[in-house]
Amino acid sequence: MKITVFTSNQPRHLAYIRRLSEIASEVIAVMEINTVFPGKVKDFFDNSPTMQEYFSRVRAAEVAIFGGLDFTPTNVRVMALKAGDVNSLTREDLLPALDSDYYLVFGSSFIKGWLVHELVDKQAINIHMGLTPYYRGSSCNFWAIYDERPAFVGATIHLLSEGLDNGPGLFHVRPDFRGQNLFEFTMESVVAAQDRVVSEITSSTLLSMAGHTFSHSSEIRYSRNRDFTDSVANEFLMRTYSPEYFDELLRSKEQPELLR
Repeated sequence: MKITVFTSNQPRHLAYIRRLSEIASEVIAVMEINTVFPGKVKDFFDNSPTMQEYFSRVRAAEVAIFGGLDFTPTNVRVMALKAGDVNSLTREDLLPALDSDYYLVFGSSFIKGWLVHELVDKQAINIHMGLTPYYRGSSCNFWAIYDERPAFVGATIHLLSEGLDNGPGLFHVRPDFRGQNLFEFTMESVVAAQDRVVSEITSSTLLSMAGHTFSHSSEIRYSRNRDFTDSVANEFLMRTYSPEYFDELLRSKEQPELLR
């Protein structure tokens, strides 16, 4: 079995590649490169003291769950690109990646043009970190907790479409809360999503699922990178949630209607 994945280079993305390499004879990873030190190195987000503090906690949670940076397994072929360059590639550039059994997307930039049309035709599957249709855009699980709606932390696995996070949904996953800190709680939604995708591929059921079209009338927030400011991050860092209070929030607030 051959799998093509469009992804990024953080530990959580490398973990996904490793998981896929365990069930496939060959994995082709089209990897878009961002800084592995957000907050410290200016990239999508500023490198202010507040961002350094926030993302130091994100990195600590990610390393605790996925491990640090590592090399890819021997059955993985990598094409490394600057973030956003994927939309400048020609079909000839990607030819070896377009003859696979499964096409997966997780953490890539917004795919457009001829490539998204081809991937839609090939039933590419995207992991959106957030529960669609309630939270769409970027940093969705952060905003779900910021809005004190932790029951809406999770991931949506859906068919890729030309629009952002609005392809037909296949299923949702949510992490279990066991008293861990909130950064690890949201990071474990990534684990849940990767585990479920790998399980569905292994059982040969992923591509046979019927998709569900979401209604945007249920949308709570559509977030963008620019919405995550120093003031927002600082306010969040100042909050203190005891495990008991957070567990109460999970149970007492409104609950999302979930797929499967």
